[in-house]
Parts: sequence; structure tokens; C-alpha cells
Amino acid sequence: QVQLVEAGGGSVQAGGSLRLSCKASGFNGYCMTWFRQAPGQRRGGIASIDSDVATHYDDSVKGRFIVSRDNARDKSKNKLYLQMNSLTPEDTAMYYCAAAEYNDPCFSIELEMEYWGKGTLVTISS
Repeated sequence: QVQLVEAGGGSVQAGGSLRLSCKASGFNGYCMTWFRQAPGQRRGGIASIDSDVATHYDDSVKGRFIVSRDNARDKSKNKLYLQMNSLTPEDTAMYYCAAAEYNDPCFSIELEMEYWGKGTLVTISS
């Protein structure tokens, strides 16, 4: 059974940094992604990474956020990360990790994700 659990959210001032993590128990598949949903807005994809470490970013985070992952033989130890730098109040949102076993190419497209975490809240103050 696959379980995704995010951690690392919190409140920081604009210009600061946060690092989110997502523990992916039972998952060792191809595509792992980050989404976010700001208050009153739809959830949208912001970053993805595949098993070959190819990454893709939404323009809103490109150059500021870095996605990475640990691929472990032990399926209980896989992790996804999102390093977020130069944060602005517009980055305030609930952040979700999501994954798909065989999604190639690996883009953060909501309908293509099979597994979801429950999210971690990021709040950026000005």
C-alpha cells in the first residue's frame, strides 16, 4: 500500500527558505511531483522529477525551487524533497506531493497522479 506523507511546512518571512519533504512508503515508481493550492485557487502542479532525475518546473517557481528525490531499494524509504528559496507571499499555499508509477513523461498533471499526500501548509508573510 502506498502512503505519501508531507512534512516541513511552516511560516516564514518573504525572502526566506523552506525545505519540504515527502515520505513515500510503498512507492518506488517513476514519477514524483509537487502541487500546491493557494486559498481560493485551484490546485496546480509546480515541480516534477522522474527516476532518471529529469526535472520540470512551472514558470512560477523556476529558478527558486529545486525538486529532488531519494530512490531507495527499500520501498519504505523513498523520499521526495522541495527546496524553496526566495519565498514570496504568493507562495502561500497547501503543498501536496503526488506520484505515479509509470507516468512518462513525468509532468505534474493532476489527473495523471495515482497517489496523493494530505498536504503541508506553507505561509509566507511580507
